[in-house]
Amino acid sequence: MHIFSPAELRSKSPAISKKPAWLNTIIKGDCVAALEALPANSVDAVFADPPYNLQLGGELQRPDQSVVDACDDHWDQFDTFKAYDDFTRAWLLAVRRVLKPNGTIWVIGSYHNIFRVGTILQDLQFWILNDVVWRKTNPMPNFRGRRFTNAHETMIWASRDENAKAYTFNYDALKMANDDVQMRSDWVFPICNGGERLKGEDGKKVHPTQKPEALLQRVLMASTKPGDVVLDPFFGTGTTGAVAKRLGRNFVGIEREQDYIDAASARIDQVVPARAAELVVTSSKRAEPRVPFGAIIETGLLKVGNVLQDSKKRWQAVVRLDGSLEYQGEAASIHRMGAKVQGLDACNGWTFWHIDTGNGFEAIDELRKQYRKNLGEAA
Repeated sequence: MHIFSPAELRSKSPAISKKPAWLNTIIKGDCVAALEALPANSVDAVFADPPYNLQLGGELQRPDQSVVDACDDHWDQFDTFKAYDDFTRAWLLAVRRVLKPNGTIWVIGSYHNIFRVGTILQDLQFWILNDVVWRKTNPMPNFRGRRFTNAHETMIWASRDENAKAYTFNYDALKMANDDVQMRSDWVFPICNGGERLKGEDGKKVHPTQKPEALLQRVLMASTKPGDVVLDPFFGTGTTGAVAKRLGRNFVGIEREQDYIDAASARIDQVVPARAAELVVTSSKRAEPRVPFGAIIETGLLKVGNVLQDSKKRWQAVVRLDGSLEYQGEAASIHRMGAKVQGLDACNGWTFWHIDTGNGFEAIDELRKQYRKNLGEAA
């Protein structure tokens, strides 16, 4: 995997037909400077696991006097809350520039920082969609016995703007994964451990806050599509990149620590992407682009004067230029006319009305499917 510096990226000018040089790579450097090297409106989703500013006061010991391997790295330390807020505002502004108008961002944190991050997100006009609680099945105990065991972290999911309505949310896929029940905002996963936890030659954890792949898989399944570009501005050991590659998404990571970059590169190189057929997610009609009946006529899939019938051929209606159906001197939409002839209050005209295509008798919903297929191929 190629590792870029921000300066190298700025010098790259790939042809329009080629993929960007930064796609599926790690940019080494400070996240704000690196983000400035990326084009505006270039990423579909962001997963950010920023420093938590844990404010640890001295080492933490277990009852047996052994030292807890907690996060006391220099990158997680800030002198004041103001310094942390200034840092948060800077990277969120930089992320906002590269995020597409209908893109979304996930930020994960603990009680030390997530409320400060949430305030700044709203100050910068991001629109919070959900807060999701990750409840850990195996949290670290509270060794001093002076507080509740800290058994969860919070993720904020937000769109770039309040008016962004076309962001990706794979509602039906999540419902399918949850035994046909709506996915809730409290998720239960163990912390990263076992063979998934990266360790160095000394047997110690490579990164103190490595996130479990199961958590990222749900995040990406919920809010991205195959081929989307996922940005992680605090890449660490590359969990986002590993899951993105396996799920057929593109990624770009930003990381300044070389040890983490080396671990992430080796990890991602070993990932085998899933086959395209395995990545198809369940979707419903409401997740598909709306198609007005008039568009079927305008594109020639139906013609003015065509006769539509119900499946049992009891009623016949004629297609008119304006997209209405004429029956016994009256005109109405495909839905209202379908309801009228049956004496009902409502009707789905797409499945009620049929046409003889010469190759069979089929519902006009098949023509709508063809229209959507043509639309996708044109895009």
